Amino acid sequence: MKHLQKIFLQGLVTFLPIALTIYIVYAGISIVDRILGDTLRLLMPVYIPGLGFLLTILVIFLLGFVLNNLIAVGAFKKIEKNLMKVPFIKAIYSPLRDLMNLFSKGGSPGNLRTVVLADLGETGIRALGVVTRENFNDIPAIEKHASDRVAVYIPLSYGLGGFTLMIPSSKVTPIDMPIEKAMSLAITGWVKTEQDDHEKKDK
Repeated sequence: MKHLQKIFLQGLVTFLPIALTIYIVYAGISIVDRILGDTLRLLMPVYIPGLGFLLTILVIFLLGFVLNNLIAVGAFKKIEKNLMKVPFIKAIYSPLRDLMNLFSKGGSPGNLRTVVLADLGETGIRALGVVTRENFNDIPAIEKHASDRVAVYIPLSYGLGGFTLMIPSSKVTPIDMPIEKAMSLAITGWVKTEQDDHEKKDK
């Protein structure tokens, strides 16, 4: 019985990550497909599944291509500035834009994205985090209380989310680790995988 249970658990541990990955990818493609797919269904007599997804990807590439032009960037900045004047849109758009800039390699210079170990008080406890900014010049209400502190984002394990702490710069230790690896470790609770062992052996 124990042998059968062990075999089942091994199968379950192998099956679940694969199944969940396929489901998440499928759900993501379905969501993207519906962005333009619903409109295409109204315009086309026969809709080809996946066409909305391909068209959305094409629009994203075209947008990126257009925004490499200085004139287009200037026009987009003006549109963005006008959008930011609308309170409701600003509350949604601004945080999403900043979040995308933080985790994209093409983020602005102000987003340091330095992986650090942060000392939490005098407890001796350290948390893995990412420095998101080292000055608060654009936030006067915070700047006068910030002193030598930096903002450190601490991701939560087994979920999307986290919290940001203002920590003295002397209490954070930069470590040589890509942000993608740091986020992966934090989200999975630092669970050691066999893949990590294989990577070490390959090196």
